[in-house]
Amino acid sequence: MKVNVYYGGRGLLEDPTLFVVEKIIQVLQELRVEVTRYNMYEDKSGIATLPNTLKDCDGVILAASLEWFGIGGYMQQFLDMCWLYGDKEKIASLYMMPVVVATAYGEQDAELSLRKAWDVLGGISEPGIATYVDSTDVLEQESQYLNLIEKKAEDFYRLINKKTRKLPTSNTAVKNTLIKQNNINLTPQESEQLSKFVADDGYVKKQKEDIEELAAMFKQMLGDEEEAPEPPSVYEDDIIEGFYENFHPETGFAASYVIIVPDMGKNLVIHVGKVLQCEYGADVEADVKLKASSTMLRNILAGKNSFQKGFMSGEITAKGNFKTLRMLDQIFHI
Repeated sequence: MKVNVYYGGRGLLEDPTLFVVEKIIQVLQELRVEVTRYNMYEDKSGIATLPNTLKDCDGVILAASLEWFGIGGYMQQFLDMCWLYGDKEKIASLYMMPVVVATAYGEQDAELSLRKAWDVLGGISEPGIATYVDSTDVLEQESQYLNLIEKKAEDFYRLINKKTRKLPTSNTAVKNTLIKQNNINLTPQESEQLSKFVADDGYVKKQKEDIEELAAMFKQMLGDEEEAPEPPSVYEDDIIEGFYENFHPETGFAASYVIIVPDMGKNLVIHVGKVLQCEYGADVEADVKLKASSTMLRNILAGKNSFQKGFMSGEITAKGNFKTLRMLDQIFHI
């Protein structure tokens, strides 16, 4: 059995999280568990490649020091990299126990945040250690506290050893049905190489400079050409026609919507009442303002998607009266 410990604190000698982590490692090693500890503060640029270390372990301990608010930058960055480059199939089989030792308020919230994050990644989270102490002395001098830490480590060992199953949670359901990733089919080797490129600040900076140079070059080339009249777009009329065809007025309901369509560079202004007014116009004041791609709008008008699902997945953003926003799926449907 192998367990990886990821420490997200600053590595200060007085950090009580280090004491708790060392105690847990000691207990696991006595149980003949191979333990590898990664101190993220020692190699900040290498955090992007850390998800690759998950592939050869059975369990994970995420240790965070709460000094003022939240889990801190290193741990958040590591979880971000797990979402972008981690092997989700491997993470799905990994048990995770959080360890949060606070010298400020909020240890329980931070512990819960780590568990939620791991659940959304698809892994298996276990209630861990969330405690507040003034200094390491508080833990060292109280034998009952030490016994509780040791018991937590032993329980985590048993959880992994028995491969304990857990009941499904809503976080897993959200990941499977609502959270959409832009998946790229990469081999493990390609994923590892990509994460290394991301960790290389010089490489990223050079890529940005190259993109800006190409953009300036093409802009100049296009500016030198004679401006040709823009061909008529059949899609604009299709979208407006789709709204008229799928319009089902609600008695007594009236509202105004502005849908910003970035890929078309236009704003769709919709006034709903007994009759429908739908046209491209200026970004005016409205009850609800949305931003959605033309592809998303066509999928909604074709019955392949809905405004609610698009909003939940992040493909549609909106501000204004959310009760009025929810009405869109009632007044525009096949």
